[in-house]
Amino acid sequence: MRCCFEKAHDAARNRFLRLILWPLLMSLGLPLSGCHILHPVNTQPLDAAGMSYDSVQELKSLRISTPEVAEMAKARQSGFSDANCIDAFKIFRGRNQSFDAGDAIASLVQVNVGDDAILELARINQLGLDSGELQAMKLASLSDDILLEVARHRANGQPVLSGASLAMLKNTGMRASTLFELARRGVPDSQSAAIISYRRHGASDDQVLRRFAGI
Repeated sequence: MRCCFEKAHDAARNRFLRLILWPLLMSLGLPLSGCHILHPVNTQPLDAAGMSYDSVQELKSLRISTPEVAEMAKARQSGFSDANCIDAFKIFRGRNQSFDAGDAIASLVQVNVGDDAILELARINQLGLDSGELQAMKLASLSDDILLEVARHRANGQPVLSGASLAMLKNTGMRASTLFELARRGVPDSQSAAIISYRRHGASDDQVLRRFAGI
């Protein structure tokens, strides 16, 4: 009888562990064995990059990972402010994405793309996508507004003139407002050669806009 009682007790205990205790431990994030030890994330690269103590603590509270620390340090070291770094991190977290845009942010800061424009690129999930082209557009003295318009069209899968085509049109003397309007209209890049030819044959900005209405 005692043996049967002990077996029943053990079965009841195992059932309790399986159905109640283990799920509770897992929901609290507690390890189920001594082998699973959580090591704190080393945030010293953020200190070295010039980030304040309060900002580092906020990122810790957002559970920044070791790879994300390295990416965030690149962004901060480029001159991107603490507040903007945290905003960018939250944007990525809001999409359940790991923050991996440190190099992209640094490259855009380097060519003087504005902080607001960089954050907008993050919001439309175009930060890090074709960042080399965006950098080249800025080096060609195209405005942040034009960069964002091109990025918005691409984010929505819509046609738009490429950065290279817009830079060539700028070299013909076309006004920035005209370049922006061509991008806003979604004029496809397949028409870029025709626009450039039309322009080189003496067409004014207004004539270009009348002829190329976009899609």
